[in-house]
Amino acid sequence: MRFIQIAVLVCCVGCSGGALAQAAAGKTPPAKGRAAPAPAAPAAPAAPAVPAVVPPQVPPEVVPPGSPPAEVPPGSATEVEQNTALPPPSSAAQQVYSAAKGDLLQIRMLLRNGRTQSSVGSGFLVGTSNLVLTNYHVVSQMAIEPDVYVGEFVDTDGKSGPVELMAVDVLHDLAVVRVNRSGTGFFNIPEKLPKLTQGQYLYSLGNPLDLGFAISEGSYNGVVSRSFYDQLMFTGPINSGMSGGPSVTIDGAVAGVNVSKRRDGESVSFLVPIRYAQDLLAEVAGQKDPPSDFNAIIGEQLLAHQRAMINRLLETPLDLKSMGPYVVPVRESDQVRCWGRSNVKGVATFTADITACAMQSAIFVSESQQTGYLSMTHQYVRSASLDPLRFSVLASKQFNASLGNSRDARLTAPMCTEKFVKTKTLPLRAVTCVRAYRKFAGLYNFTLLTASTDDARASLQSRLDVAGVSFENGVRTTRAFLEALGRGGRK
Repeated sequence: MRFIQIAVLVCCVGCSGGALAQAAAGKTPPAKGRAAPAPAAPAAPAAPAVPAVVPPQVPPEVVPPGSPPAEVPPGSATEVEQNTALPPPSSAAQQVYSAAKGDLLQIRMLLRNGRTQSSVGSGFLVGTSNLVLTNYHVVSQMAIEPDVYVGEFVDTDGKSGPVELMAVDVLHDLAVVRVNRSGTGFFNIPEKLPKLTQGQYLYSLGNPLDLGFAISEGSYNGVVSRSFYDQLMFTGPINSGMSGGPSVTIDGAVAGVNVSKRRDGESVSFLVPIRYAQDLLAEVAGQKDPPSDFNAIIGEQLLAHQRAMINRLLETPLDLKSMGPYVVPVRESDQVRCWGRSNVKGVATFTADITACAMQSAIFVSESQQTGYLSMTHQYVRSASLDPLRFSVLASKQFNASLGNSRDARLTAPMCTEKFVKTKTLPLRAVTCVRAYRKFAGLYNFTLLTASTDDARASLQSRLDVAGVSFENGVRTTRAFLEALGRGGRK
């Protein structure tokens, strides 16, 4: 599983709704863009560099175990080192595997041209049907680029056949494919789901690292609250290639679907609760043929996600924190975490305090695209030793923040506007940029950059990134963020 940027819609409070109204007047979503204007820097002696405000990385630690295996020659010493074998299974695990193996499948994505393998994952036959449950990220290539990729299954006896994509749930990372064989009935998904107890043994199955089918023993450890959508914590190894495989109780009841693991943890893995699969299977039961265009379906699901995300973010006013004489907006919740740091002991000529908040999860769309998240960063920079001109150079460099690759084929080029505005208590330079998604109509990435202009030797630099939102919600979020910036904290 797996789990984007800037313009001004400036507005301000206190200030004329004029600026805001003016910015909002151009409410037409951009179709083609132009490059962001480079902020003019005054000619002056060089000043010490300060790290630019960059958006916090989105769930860097959670990696979907469905990626293609690393390019290591088979049988090499490096491969043995990196791909640690799973521990020997217990007798209970052996019994579960023996009963389940007939309904376990490996799901492969192949290039249509030449049928070269592109990625691998796992799946399992549901009941006695010919429907296979797996992760969306396992079949994402087939969904996004059906002209380039096709799917194939391989069972535990080595038999293979084509797969037909029937439905996807991008938000919960699930998909249903249809194959030309039926299940034995081992993996049933009853209406009444098993009640799990923390510490209870679970058994995850799949084809790790494309090495062969295997079972992994671990335990259930509750529901993860920091994810936007519920996930189950599985304390046991899930390796690449096991994505989409089932995780079952000792009785064979499916508890969840393998989806990801923590890169910085020891056997900290995650499962999609099986209740989400019930809804997707019910959807497939009502359709005869697969949809003709999954991009449109994915776009609708992403639009639904951003509505929920922004409504939850703005259901109450943003929290305010003091940074020196300034107040800045943040949001701390189960889904959004904030971290702070300072260079106070590292650089003598200036001090920079940073507060960064980011969602702990994002929506995986493809290997190269995650969306449906937000982050906000504030940096309070001041200096007692730099003269105003040198400090101006320092602050201008800081304002040159990255907007990502302007040639990214998935997005239009950034459309940016820049204005000098004033909130109720703080004059600001503000730049807002918007990029539209080429495949998903109605979705945009917004980035808002601001810098205070009230002090010659101090600067509050803030950044808001909201990825995968409607134009209306992008304007709504940047306006709330901008209006909350102010002066009034401690000196």
